[in-house]
Amino acid sequence: MVGEHALDAGDLICPVFIDETATERKPVGSMPGVERLPLDAVEAEADEIAGLGIPAVILFGIPGEKDETGEGAYAAGNVIEKAVRTIKRRNRDMVVITDVCLCEYTTHGHCGPIKNNTVDNDATLDIIAKTAVSYARAGADVVAPSGMMDGMVHAIRSELDFHGLKDTIIMSYAAKYASAMYGPFRDAASSGCKGFDRSTYQMDPANADEAMREVAMDLEEGADIVMVKPALSYLDIIYRVKAEFRVPVAAYSVSGEYAMIKAAAANGWIDGDRVALEALLSMKRAGADMIVTYAAKDIARLLQA
Repeated sequence: MVGEHALDAGDLICPVFIDETATERKPVGSMPGVERLPLDAVEAEADEIAGLGIPAVILFGIPGEKDETGEGAYAAGNVIEKAVRTIKRRNRDMVVITDVCLCEYTTHGHCGPIKNNTVDNDATLDIIAKTAVSYARAGADVVAPSGMMDGMVHAIRSELDFHGLKDTIIMSYAAKYASAMYGPFRDAASSGCKGFDRSTYQMDPANADEAMREVAMDLEEGADIVMVKPALSYLDIIYRVKAEFRVPVAAYSVSGEYAMIKAAAANGWIDGDRVALEALLSMKRAGADMIVTYAAKDIARLLQA
């Protein structure tokens, strides 16, 4: 009766990895309970997620082929287009979010074409805008640009509007830090980078005021929802974004956060369920309206118990 905040399955967004080359579910070793799915398992996965009261998924594709530019992300009949259509056939009310980034589609694992030992920002904008249109046409409700390219929201909003997709929501990874917490995700998405790290285009973990500027720019360009990633080490950023902008805020509880809790629980050092609930509740308390978490299904079951 006196609790000020509560966690609900309706707050959660469940990540789903779809592997175009897979013929069966493939467990991700560094993220117990997470799998790469073949396309023919996507419908059953969506049914399970919806049955747990989780309203949204965010999709990540692992393509059969990669190239230097990542243009396969918007090729006709790409893996995410197919997954979106599969989900929407039977779960029309499910909110389908598609991650819009090229790291899974490039041979070097970076978030766009390479020029002068960094990502070519302007060349990347054209590719991700076309990718967003591809996913929206397939039925995605929300597109989520995650590459931290300057001008990415404007490029996507302009291209969506040009193609008559004005109702497609943009959830921008507006404050995405160059964190050491993404390792397990890169195993899951086969997106490890080569040559240089992502600190040339993601945010310095030491910076907070910069995050406010990044969020402000994305909102000015047309973002509907802004995301802070990672979540647990950046609760101060979530709080500041919500307090300053009063817009829908998403928190991404990243793969490293999930894996650490799972590993400590497996060793008997913590009560994994209680720690996971406490961690996600802290994100709600900080101001997050929605949380992307690999623990979504586990948490929903706990909340039903």
